[in-house]
Amino acid sequence: MGNKNSCCAHSSPPPGRKDMPHFEEYLPKEQESVGNLQHISEREPEDWDADPSLHPKAGTIFMERSKVSLENGLVRKRSQNHLVDVRPLKKSSSCSTIYLDDSTVSQPNLKNTVKCVALAIYYHIKNRTSHRQLEIFDEKLHPLTRDGVADDYDKHNPEHRQIYKFVRTLFNAAQLTAECAIITLVYLERLLTYAEVDITPANWKRIVLGAILLASKVWDDQAVWNVDYCQILKDINVEDMNELERQFLEMLQFNINVPSSVYAKYYFDLRTLAEANDLSFPGEPLSKDRAQKLEAMSRVCEDKVTEQALRNGFKKWSSMDNVSTGAPRRSVAILS
Repeated sequence: MGNKNSCCAHSSPPPGRKDMPHFEEYLPKEQESVGNLQHISEREPEDWDADPSLHPKAGTIFMERSKVSLENGLVRKRSQNHLVDVRPLKKSSSCSTIYLDDSTVSQPNLKNTVKCVALAIYYHIKNRTSHRQLEIFDEKLHPLTRDGVADDYDKHNPEHRQIYKFVRTLFNAAQLTAECAIITLVYLERLLTYAEVDITPANWKRIVLGAILLASKVWDDQAVWNVDYCQILKDINVEDMNELERQFLEMLQFNINVPSSVYAKYYFDLRTLAEANDLSFPGEPLSKDRAQKLEAMSRVCEDKVTEQALRNGFKKWSSMDNVSTGAPRRSVAILS
C-alpha cells in the first residue's frame, strides 16, 4: 500500500499502446498521494478548527448546551436526597489528612466518569436545537427489546438517571474502562457534526450504543465482540450490531483518531460540568500505600527529566536533600 512502485499504479502498458501519463503528474506536489490513495489528512474538512472532536481549542458541544440550562437556572432533576438547594460540603486537606480524588487524566475514576458522560448526553438531548434523525438510529425501526417502544417514545426526554443506568449496564457487563467512556463522548459529538444528526429521545440509545461499540474496539486491546453485546442486550441480533457499526463508521468518514490533546480537553470539560452540577468527584484520604505509590511515580518522572537534561548538556546541581552523608536517607515528607 505504501509502495509507490506498485503494480496497480505502474503496470506495463499492453503492446501497441502508447504509455499513458501517471495520475500523480496532475497532482500538486503538496497534495500528492502515494498509490493514488487519499490520505486522511486530505479528507479533513476546511472548518476542522471548529470541530471539537478534532481541534483541541474548539469548545465541546455538551458544554455549550449545558450552559443554556445553567443560565436559565435549570439543572438536572435531583433525587429526594438532594431536595435542599445547598451545595454539598467539600472535604479539605489539613496537616494530618490529605484528600485526593481518585481520578486523573490518565486514569479516570470509572463510576464518576460514566456519570459525567451520561450527564453530557442528557444536556445534548435536553437542549438540542433541531430534530434531525436517521433510520439506523431510530429505536422504533430497530428496537433494542422485543417489547418495542411506546407510542410516545419520541416525546419525553430521558432523565440523567435513566441514561446513566443504560451506559453503566453496558460498561459493567463489557468491563470497559473509564477512558473508553471519554472516547465514546468524542465519537458521539463527531457523529453529530459529520452526519448532521441530533440525539433525541427516539434515537439516543442506539447512538450511544454505536459510540460505545466503536470506542471499545479502538481503545481496548481486548475489544468486546459484537456478539458479546448481543448477550448483554438479549433481544438484539448480531446482524443489526454489524450494520450499526458499519453505518456509524461511514458517518464518521472512518476518522476514528482522537488526539491526546482532544482527549484531555474532554476530560477536563467533564470535570467542569460535574462541578457546575454538584456532581464533583469525591475526595478520599491519602493512605500510606497510595502515598508510597505517588512518591515512587514522582521519583521515576524526576529521574527521566534529570537523565534527559544531562543528555542535553545541562549541569546537574544537587540540593542538600540529595547529599549523601553515609547514613540511610529518610523522606521527611511526601509531596503529591
